[in-house]
Amino acid sequence: ISDELSFVLPALILDCYLAAIGFISLDCGGQKNHTDELGLEWTPDDQVVYGTTTNISIANETRRQYQTLRYFPADNHKYCYSLNVKTRTRYLIRATFLYGNFDSNNVYPKFDISLGPTHWATIVISDANTIESQELIFLASDPLVTVCLSNSTTGLPFISTLELRQFNGSIYLTPFEDQFFLSVSARINFGAENEDPVRYPDDPFDRIWQSDSVKKANYLVDVAVGTEKVSTKLPIMTGKDELPPQKVMQTAVVGRNGSLTYRMNLDGFPGFGWAFTYFAEIEDLGPKQTRKFRLVIPGQPDLSKSVVNIQENAQGKYRLYEPGFYNISFPFVLSFKFGKTSDSTEGPLVNAIEISRYLKITDGSFDGAVASSLVSVYKSLVWAQEGGDPCLPVPWSWLECNSDPQPKIISVKLSNMNMTGSIPSDLTKLSSLEELHLENNQLSGNLPSSLANLPKLSKLYVQNNLLSGYVPSGLLKKNIVFKSVFLHFPKNMLNLSILKLN
Repeated sequence: ISDELSFVLPALILDCYLAAIGFISLDCGGQKNHTDELGLEWTPDDQVVYGTTTNISIANETRRQYQTLRYFPADNHKYCYSLNVKTRTRYLIRATFLYGNFDSNNVYPKFDISLGPTHWATIVISDANTIESQELIFLASDPLVTVCLSNSTTGLPFISTLELRQFNGSIYLTPFEDQFFLSVSARINFGAENEDPVRYPDDPFDRIWQSDSVKKANYLVDVAVGTEKVSTKLPIMTGKDELPPQKVMQTAVVGRNGSLTYRMNLDGFPGFGWAFTYFAEIEDLGPKQTRKFRLVIPGQPDLSKSVVNIQENAQGKYRLYEPGFYNISFPFVLSFKFGKTSDSTEGPLVNAIEISRYLKITDGSFDGAVASSLVSVYKSLVWAQEGGDPCLPVPWSWLECNSDPQPKIISVKLSNMNMTGSIPSDLTKLSSLEELHLENNQLSGNLPSSLANLPKLSKLYVQNNLLSGYVPSGLLKKNIVFKSVFLHFPKNMLNLSILKLN
């Protein structure tokens, strides 16, 4: 095997492996593929037709995927990424944002991000050098998922990276996953050896387990006196693939004085959420030593009734025990305590915690399927590539929608859009359509008689096309403002460029 091939082959194997396990890593604004220090393969987002790519202004940022970004106009439109997924499969999707004063304005942007029609989060940049990150866990209901950015308040919407990670099993299965996404608020590795997060390849699903050593405002503060870090090199039996990785479970904190206490802000809360705690006994307790403790959350006395005995619950040392809550109410500022019971000789121990907020899934637009079918015919044209829901969270640039909870399309403005062929039949399925602009294209054939079946249609513009034939009699009977040339009208009608039919 040649030296050149021996260098390329491992990279090809890695690329194939990451693709096979459902990894997509987009380097937004990047120019070509590259592999980072973790072994993750990054690809540029050069298939996106909107936005402008640029470099950030942080000299000491060495990670290539964060040196560039893509930004979009601060207008009333949305700008979307589309990713292929497998239906009825769970995924983690992560978007990151490093401002880096890319526009040389030192105006911190504030903008919205959505997953399909569902508002995901408002991105608030407060420091040019800090990466803002958002993660969602979702069950794919369609073979395509879209992530869209739209203007909120200030500055230009932008994105640094977009990552998709596929799960294999059911640890994130909830009774509510058809109605709610899980918006990740905290994923903590207690007892971490340093400030570096644990992620791929230690975590095969590339979840980011944040170190409890990282100091942030109002995050993991009020630490109890006597809190001590412990670790082991012995393997931990974790069982399911999606439980925390070995490296996370091999570290923990212990409350030597009988308690572990923490206070932290939870992004997205107050609200209802999903919360799991992960324990493994990684200290060699003697025959007369016991470790029993309770979780205490102020205002929720029912949660403190259960006693945790890690060895007993996990059926042995170095084995994982994962109690949790599928539906629990949390405040924005969460204070919690693990306190030892009166018959315990040892203080409490905890290895890791995950907390996610339930994010209500927004139903798509009433005409979503029709609109998707319409743009699929013209997918090579820029206007048909806006992506996302046609109306939510904001409409496509050539549409207007009403304000119903499940919006309907009321206006289509496709003048001067290089349309060819016959008038799309999908337009005749928009039951709430009031205004239709198709002028100044190269449409040919007849004016569909089914347009007369649209009960609310009041304006129809089709001039400067290659249309032929007669105006359908159904349209002549309706009160429509109608503009047309190059159409043959019935003998008793004049060939006018502007006709108001009463």
